[in-house]
Amino acid sequence: MYYPFKAILKGIWYSLPVQLLLLHIRRYPVLLLFWILMFATINGSFMNTFGARILFLYPEYLDKVDFISALMVGVGIAIFIMSWNITTFILHSGQFRFLATAAQPFLKYCVNNALLPIAFLVYYLIKMVLYNRIQEFLAYTDILILIAGFITGFLLSLLVAFGYFFAADRTIYRYMPDKMKEALSKGKKHYAIYREKHHPKGTIRVDWFITARLAARRPRYIGHYPNDFIERIFKQHHLVAVFSIMFAFASLIIIGYNLDNPYFQIPAASSISVFYAVLIAVAGALSYFLGSWSIFAFIAMFMVMDQLYKNNILDPRNKAYGLRYDNKNEFPAYNLQNLQKIANEDSIRLDSIAFIGTLEAWKAKQAAKKPIMVVVATSGGGIRASSFTFDVLQHLDSITGKNLMQQTALLTGASGGMIGAIWYRELYRMQQRNAIADRYHPRYGDAIGKDVLNAVFSSYVARDVLAPTSRFTYNNHRYNKDRGYAFEQELNANTFGWLDQPIVSYKTDEMSGAIPTAMMGCVITRDGRKILIGSRPLRFMMHHQKPYGYYKQIDPDVVDFQSFFKQQDAEGLRMLTALRMNATFPYILPNVMLPTNPIIDVMDAGFRDNTGVESTLRFLAYFKDWIRKNCRAVVVLQIRDKPEGGWRDPYESADLFELITKPALLTQTNVIRFQEYQQWSLWDWVAKEYGPQMQRLLFEYIPSSRSSPASLSFHLTLRERKDIENSLRNPFNVASFTRAKDILDMKPIDIPPVPDTINVSSY
Repeated sequence: MYYPFKAILKGIWYSLPVQLLLLHIRRYPVLLLFWILMFATINGSFMNTFGARILFLYPEYLDKVDFISALMVGVGIAIFIMSWNITTFILHSGQFRFLATAAQPFLKYCVNNALLPIAFLVYYLIKMVLYNRIQEFLAYTDILILIAGFITGFLLSLLVAFGYFFAADRTIYRYMPDKMKEALSKGKKHYAIYREKHHPKGTIRVDWFITARLAARRPRYIGHYPNDFIERIFKQHHLVAVFSIMFAFASLIIIGYNLDNPYFQIPAASSISVFYAVLIAVAGALSYFLGSWSIFAFIAMFMVMDQLYKNNILDPRNKAYGLRYDNKNEFPAYNLQNLQKIANEDSIRLDSIAFIGTLEAWKAKQAAKKPIMVVVATSGGGIRASSFTFDVLQHLDSITGKNLMQQTALLTGASGGMIGAIWYRELYRMQQRNAIADRYHPRYGDAIGKDVLNAVFSSYVARDVLAPTSRFTYNNHRYNKDRGYAFEQELNANTFGWLDQPIVSYKTDEMSGAIPTAMMGCVITRDGRKILIGSRPLRFMMHHQKPYGYYKQIDPDVVDFQSFFKQQDAEGLRMLTALRMNATFPYILPNVMLPTNPIIDVMDAGFRDNTGVESTLRFLAYFKDWIRKNCRAVVVLQIRDKPEGGWRDPYESADLFELITKPALLTQTNVIRFQEYQQWSLWDWVAKEYGPQMQRLLFEYIPSSRSSPASLSFHLTLRERKDIENSLRNPFNVASFTRAKDILDMKPIDIPPVPDTINVSSY
């Protein structure tokens, strides 16, 4: 028994599939990185927080997840696998020279190189079934339709690919010299005389390989073939393979040029797979042609691109749509002196008096002589924060006499939460104008929860990285199309085009008190200062108030957008761009370059104030005298996408990998908690100044399962959307709704006496 078993193990070890796998690991492990990324993405270990696996397991096309969308993903993954086969065939075929004498050598290579692809496909289909059943609540019949679509696309792609290679094989054979044809014909007689010791020097020993009919066969003896004969056959097949990769690359460029056409917005999973296919081919080409010089060539290419960037020949930076970038001589100086000049006492007084006019207009629209003022502070957190914020505002508005927006004076916050708040304000504005009948219709909540992730990733792959720059015009200025543009276009489509306006279009309604004033923000990467974006100048927000206000000459830590970029047509900034600047998480969306001297760029407001609390408390501190005299109370409506304090979600090292990465990731994980600890002292000071006249209402997204909250991405699964809706019925939030209704319905609360006069010197 021992000897037959040993012979079987030896035969498996020296089989072509096993030797190929070992060769991949030993010679070109960099190419295996793409397989690791694919497995990790499907498993949820790579970029799961941003919803990467959703793109593969629940692919969208034309706003649908169906047979066609799954088919396109099947095509993309097939192209990835074929690129893997083609690239490794070019790199490794010299190690298995007997393939040159076989009919359809590339087909046989693919069959024997199928261990990794088969493992991935099985794993992918299992994950697709589990994900769509558990996360999307799909029936098994719908899941089978998706699987059928994927398999159909995969097989069609393979059919086209191998049809191409079969035709190429016939062409190669047709134009092959007669002596080569004769040699191949005679070579068929040499299967029987194969011996283990006969494998040529410099090649890898193979005792068995699998034929196209899935039968085991010994390799053909090739000792009598000249080396130049073998090399010529391989080069002809390599040339055919290169043409196929060029076709995949050209396809991505065509898609990138036409992404504005919805039919070209293929599922992001398909684009990513084709992108990986091109990267594999490029990495293989560098290794094949340059060998050990490939790293040097990559560095040289990077240095050339760096010089093009430094000389403004290549400029991939994203810009704020609506701003002027052509008047470089008028770019404002970004330095302390200019900020202090803008934030001078006269300018601050002018803006504050104008804003008191807004507050007076707001008060005139209230039913009570001394109304209750509502200030909304909402947190970042992707689409989950957008949906939760929208749901809270819509429900609270419906149970308080539909007067919530009328009583709200200010909206502020970060990232996704601000998108949800601005969307609800837009619905309120449109209903006032009789443009819509019912702002409580479910389709508006569904709209803000729709996917934008697919468009962002598709643009990143097909447009940002590979396709030559294409441009568009907004407010008479030209800009590049990239994933920032794709995000805005998708958000615009989801919200029926109603937010596609310059921010100045909201100025009149805000100043008249018809709608709440919105203060959006973003963080300057250069020094951490915040840019505050509004429809009009807000220079009174550029300095801290007490307890930090004891220092008269403290540097401004906020830049007022309207006054600073006045010469760059600040009022023409697109509202969708303002929201994107407010929600620019690094790498997912591009940092926005602003026209200053020196150039600065900005990212997500959440890195400075993820809850909107800092801006809220600064506003309340500055207008404390007016609010206390004119309002019965001020209610801070704080909406958070995660529980306060962090006790329910500690950072724990579950395995050795997390223990190793903990020092690098701990700051990012705790950045919001750092903000909270700092803001608690501000809360304490402002609350003492207002006393019982200030009320705080807290709403938190509390997932039904701590282990599976909605992802921090631009996509929500059906299960996640339902979970966010159910969070409104959590006992904690139910108690907050009840308390909010009591306060906003003007039930008695203890209010301290307020002086009849206001100290206006600070205005």
